[in-house]
Amino acid sequence: MSYAIIETGGKQLRVEAGRFYDIERLPVEAEEKVSIDKVLFVQHNGDVHIGQPLVAGATVEGTVLRQFRGRKVLVYKMRPKKKTRKKRGHRQEITRLIIDSINLNGTVLASVETTAEVVIAEKILDPAPESAVPESALAETTVEVASTEVASTPTEAAVETPADPGTEAPAETAEAETQEQ
Repeated sequence: MSYAIIETGGKQLRVEAGRFYDIERLPVEAEEKVSIDKVLFVQHNGDVHIGQPLVAGATVEGTVLRQFRGRKVLVYKMRPKKKTRKKRGHRQEITRLIIDSINLNGTVLASVETTAEVVIAEKILDPAPESAVPESALAETTVEVASTEVASTPTEAAVETPADPGTEAPAETAEAETQEQ
């Protein structure tokens, strides 16, 4: 497993090929390729490259999936007993970036065979499955009804009382009881 630590938007982020990340807004359009040169750390199959402060020759390639705004953050300032109150809202501009490859000195350490266009097309063409349970796990169940009589009150259905304590149960219910044991 290869990963890199990059710096973008004043923040450091651990990235892996094939994953998407929400970062500070980049001045590029959607579906455009981006190369990030500020790589602080690269790890590939146990080989560690630490930059001082940057790793020489390391780049991270990615594709911008979309530009959007984050959720609203409310800022409320108040001075007690002074009738001074301020309420402000802020929505951060965000770029969603999928990492295509991690490169070191011209060699590709980690890359993704499927491009962002294929991933987007699959999401559009393939709808989400209706059920998270696989069809093989769904087995048909049979329910045996002991009696066909309809109870006149709900309490009759809940409480089963034998007709005569001295009489035997019908043969069908006796067989069902022996099968359960």
